[in-house]
Amino acid sequence: MPKVKANNITINYDQQGNGEPLILIPYLTADHACYAFQVAEYAKHFTCISLDLRGTGETDKPEGAYSTELLAEDVAAFMRALGIPKAHVSGLSLGAAIGMWLAAKYPDTVTSLSLHSGWPKTDLFLKPVIAGLQVIAKALESVPEMAILALFPWCFTPELFSAKPDYIQSLADFTRSRPAQSVASFIQQSNAVMAHDVESQLNRITAPTLITFGRHDMLTSTRFADRMTGGIRNSEVLIFEGCAHAPLYEKVEEFNARTLNFLQHHAGAGVASS
Repeated sequence: MPKVKANNITINYDQQGNGEPLILIPYLTADHACYAFQVAEYAKHFTCISLDLRGTGETDKPEGAYSTELLAEDVAAFMRALGIPKAHVSGLSLGAAIGMWLAAKYPDTVTSLSLHSGWPKTDLFLKPVIAGLQVIAKALESVPEMAILALFPWCFTPELFSAKPDYIQSLADFTRSRPAQSVASFIQQSNAVMAHDVESQLNRITAPTLITFGRHDMLTSTRFADRMTGGIRNSEVLIFEGCAHAPLYEKVEEFNARTLNFLQHHAGAGVASS
């Protein structure tokens, strides 16, 4: 896997496909491989660059406080290090939070912005959920096992668990197969989630923006939709029916088709890559 030095850390990443650059930002606990189902389709049209965030995968894991703004600075520096002046940017959950900061602070570097299961400011519902995940990760001494036991039920609907137990098991197996995030790094990363607040910066985002939610998501539900569209001027909302927090796994074909449609609609906007 290629690595690059950016923002005083070494960042691991994967690159596949050809076309305009598309930066894929992972979610909480995940490494670059979390978008495997999407890259399989996106790479037919775009150069897909998926990175391991600070504290995950094979990227450096420095001590100190993390924030969603700091993680966005990492991504901005990562793009500069690769010689990418402008790219499409996509992220789910934490990845969406980071994407908002990136597009707000560096609007000229973002061709289009895809925000999946995102939120502008952590509220009083999200905070105890994340705090509970921290307690469970510490008790189990394992971030992957915490994700499977405590995060999966927030990510997938009861119907999916019932209808496709083998699929859920395959996702659990995949989670266990990836480089395990340490409990310490998870605490740093999840503290960033709890402190996330980009709401006052949303009006600085100029890129055309797709905002998506799962209809049955409780973590980042449609309660955030009006606040996001109210702040991001050139935005549209898409709801995935029958999904919770992770439509990218719950309805893979529909998610890929509808998100790719947005990306292709905004391709050809003079994007340059190295």
